[in-house]
Amino acid sequence: MTDGSASISPKPLRSAKRRLMFVLIAGALAIIGATIAGYYFAVRPVTLRIAVGPASSDDLKVVQALAQAFNNQQHTQVKLRPVQTDGATASAQTLADGKADLAIIRGDLEVPKNAQAVAVLRKNVVVMWVPPAAKGKGRKAAKITKIAQLGGRKIGVVGRTPANVNLLKLILQQYGVDPMKVEIVQFPANEAVEAIKNLKADAYLAVGPANSKLTIDAITASTKDGGEPTFLPIDASEAIAQNHPAYEAAEIPAGSLGSADRPDDEVKTISFSHHIVARKGLSDATVAAFTRQLFAIRQSLKNDFPLAAKIETPDTDKDATIPVHPGAAAFVDGEEKTFLDRYSDYIWWSLMAFSAMGSAGAWFAGYLKQDERNTNTSQRERLLEMLKAARQSDSTDELDQLQAEADDILRHTLDCFEHGAIEEGTLTAFNIALEQFHNAVADRKALLLSMPQNLQRTASQFRAAGTA
Repeated sequence: MTDGSASISPKPLRSAKRRLMFVLIAGALAIIGATIAGYYFAVRPVTLRIAVGPASSDDLKVVQALAQAFNNQQHTQVKLRPVQTDGATASAQTLADGKADLAIIRGDLEVPKNAQAVAVLRKNVVVMWVPPAAKGKGRKAAKITKIAQLGGRKIGVVGRTPANVNLLKLILQQYGVDPMKVEIVQFPANEAVEAIKNLKADAYLAVGPANSKLTIDAITASTKDGGEPTFLPIDASEAIAQNHPAYEAAEIPAGSLGSADRPDDEVKTISFSHHIVARKGLSDATVAAFTRQLFAIRQSLKNDFPLAAKIETPDTDKDATIPVHPGAAAFVDGEEKTFLDRYSDYIWWSLMAFSAMGSAGAWFAGYLKQDERNTNTSQRERLLEMLKAARQSDSTDELDQLQAEADDILRHTLDCFEHGAIEEGTLTAFNIALEQFHNAVADRKALLLSMPQNLQRTASQFRAAGTA
């Protein structure tokens, strides 16, 4: 009775649990690897390029000191790589071109559209003075006490940058002096002392910090025969600041320019800032980390670089001349985000991904077991067919074949249960059917052996066995 009821040969099984475990381990390792990689990229030091110049300037020296201090720190989040330029204008252009992440720029020059303030590196004041008259000579310059008297005079400007000349012209125009009627002579900052000694100018202009050594040396070089210079106050500083927001009204303190009586009283002037700016697209977290490191380290540099102690926080007002970078504003306002604040969304999505992977793994596990469940279901149906066939069989050989096939089905079913393809309830139902099958085979064999022809054939078989 094998025709039409061919036995279903169980296919070799691969453990569904092993396949599921492999998938889960692979997924877990992928998530762990992604998490470690994300953490590494999140906390690894970021090297920022900072444009600064010109060569031998105080700004470059301070930035180089900052870079060395940053790079020597342990567990630092930001490192610096100075990019030397020809000056503040070139630094601003370098930032605008995307060739630098940070830049030192002058606040009174055109600010790149992609620049946002991070800190105030220093504040510069404008110092204008008239050298003392040489003894025995009635020099016209000695009679100059006001900026309005500079028409037709020769003015020396410390520094080669055109920005200082433009600033001088702005001041002259404020006092009604035609810049075209003034002879302006420039000389490099590193040659200022020697140039001033040889230059017979009626007045001088220098721009720098209030206690700038360069300005003090320039004033000293222009002073001869023990006389004292006459400092020209910019009384219209408020008006200039009103018309040009990059400038502020300021005062030069008495005795701040090289001696106790130089100047002998406060002198009104204007000031502007040198800013550390960052490009707009720079990460808020990176800028916040840079700002935090900058203000943490500035005090340690003040002995070697006094200008470093003058670094100030940026203006965070919405109407600031240079808009503040959100990362710097977060540090200044005490709203800097922690690691969890910055990456909580990523962590949450990672957990969601892990949960989704678990659900997908469960579905995949079910999918892997589907074939085994289908095969087991077919074999259980085959066992029921075999039960019916056993009750109708007229041959003990056929019953032996059915018994052998039932053993194979039992082996396959136990494998399925071990691999998790079937549940315990399904195995219980199968055991009931298998028990019924065994009972049916035993009963049928006993019936067949009790028939006369089978008894006679059995006796003949015994006699043949005895003769042999």
